[in-house]
Amino acid sequence: KVPVLILSFFQHALNSGIRRYHVAPVLCQRAKVAMSHFEPNEYINYEKLEKNINIVRKRLDRPLTLSEKIVYGHLDDPAKQEIERGKTYLRLRPDRVAMQDATAQMAMLQFISSGLPKVAVPSTIHCDHLIEAQSGGEKDLRRAKDINQEVYNFLATAGAKYGVGFWKPGSGIIHQIILENYSYPGVMLIGTDSHTPNGGGLGGICIGVGGADAVDVMAGIPWELKCPKVIGVKLTGKLSGWTSPKDVILKVAGILTVKGGTGAIIEYHGPGVDSISCTGMATICNMGAEIGATTSIFPYNERMKKYLGKTGRADIAALADEFKQHLVPDSGCQYDQVIEINLSELKPHINGPFTPDLAHPVSDIGAVAEKEGWPVDIRVGLIGSCTNSSYEDMGRSAAVAKQALAHGLKCKSKFTITPGSEQIRATIERDGYAKILREVGGLVLANACGPCIGQWDRKDIKKGEKNTIVTSYNRNFTGRNDANPETHAFVTSPEIVTALSIAGTLKFNPETDYLTGADGKKFKLEAPDADELPKLEFDPGQDTYQYPPKDSSGQHVDVSPTSQRLQLLEPFDKWDGKDLEDMLILIKVRNK
Repeated sequence: KVPVLILSFFQHALNSGIRRYHVAPVLCQRAKVAMSHFEPNEYINYEKLEKNINIVRKRLDRPLTLSEKIVYGHLDDPAKQEIERGKTYLRLRPDRVAMQDATAQMAMLQFISSGLPKVAVPSTIHCDHLIEAQSGGEKDLRRAKDINQEVYNFLATAGAKYGVGFWKPGSGIIHQIILENYSYPGVMLIGTDSHTPNGGGLGGICIGVGGADAVDVMAGIPWELKCPKVIGVKLTGKLSGWTSPKDVILKVAGILTVKGGTGAIIEYHGPGVDSISCTGMATICNMGAEIGATTSIFPYNERMKKYLGKTGRADIAALADEFKQHLVPDSGCQYDQVIEINLSELKPHINGPFTPDLAHPVSDIGAVAEKEGWPVDIRVGLIGSCTNSSYEDMGRSAAVAKQALAHGLKCKSKFTITPGSEQIRATIERDGYAKILREVGGLVLANACGPCIGQWDRKDIKKGEKNTIVTSYNRNFTGRNDANPETHAFVTSPEIVTALSIAGTLKFNPETDYLTGADGKKFKLEAPDADELPKLEFDPGQDTYQYPPKDSSGQHVDVSPTSQRLQLLEPFDKWDGKDLEDMLILIKVRNK
């Protein structure tokens, strides 16, 4: 609104005689916009991004990719930094840090040992990794709070002491919380989890790192990253029918393999981008971790603007509109590699087993499984996770389930649902999606990572028993979900998981095959259709956020001296100048 006011002011001034008016300096300044409504005094600094981009553009004298704009826009010294894609190391100043509760423990212990009073950049802790799926959301959450009480207390008190926001257990998965509250176009965010790139669905450079990297940034030290190459994925056509955003990344994984994106940012562009919802773009960026990519990103567009508005951040969208030229790639920019995918021709995919880059069209998987000797009967279907738990995902799955219920059918396979956040859980409860998914046979789990990361107390099989599961997760390496090396796990979209769970077999292709209703009549599932965002506002559900206090001088960090899980760090002895020899080898690894 501010630029419009300025234009109106000048128009009126010109019409009335410009000398009659004194232009107040404050009017010419853009309005300050907070990064998040949880941090009203931390502002988005597009001016600095713009200034750095202009310095680098003048130096390089060429069009820039979107990835380059945001990465180079966060350089510590844009005037002197050596820049060569794939070779030089960049010193960067990320905007913020996010940590999940498993990695946050060591990160906060390290930060405490630094002796600094507060974190240097806005930072958050998210309790999502320590909740085991067992009997359902509420019971599992209560159990996790009991088992992990000392960890949660430590993280809550450490966050309060050092200025870190704390998302309590039950709040949701870190990446969904980031998308709903913290990611925005042009942000550089580092997170202590490999699927942090999920935030690229809102046009940010969001990179998964180790805890030590997070500590560097929280301590105000420039963060180092090897200057990434940029792989362009040009999207043409339009998504329709059973094809979903998940199929884009399943296809890309099949092309690039689990190491094809290493050292590179995957940058999606082209006319097909606009047919994908914001949360769909996040899905695609999320699973870019499975191809080894540094991160993935989409250019700022109307779908992102729509999502920002629905999540209470219309002011960020308005500011992004003003700086849009820096939030999209330059015309004529060069990529290190280009892949082109026609979304109009893309078919539903399912990848696996044992690796996320073994791609198959859903229409082929039944025959391939029989040929390879993979179990075709599906024991469990699992939807949700940080990759696919948006309102749209749940709506499309519910649309499939509703058709089955109308014909008297329920899932032949066991079926679980993991909401990505408390906001998603509350909203799908209000709008009836959760009820439909329960009625078709589903069990709603806690708002947490759960089986996706192996937090699954699975009872329906014995270890070593050969079986098949289908999930809407991102990763399916051997033993990943249930610690059983004989579980053949396949990843696909939530709607395909739902359809296959109803049929109970990999040999079912929902695009062409028929199911038999309770009345004995055959019917075919129609392609699901659902709103990308709720018609009403999102229901935030329970308040699960702990603000850090303004004055934390009297705050105590809770670490028991008898704890078997936590210990405050002591400094290492000063190095004696001698090399360490004949050290014990703890682990040797190979393959993927």
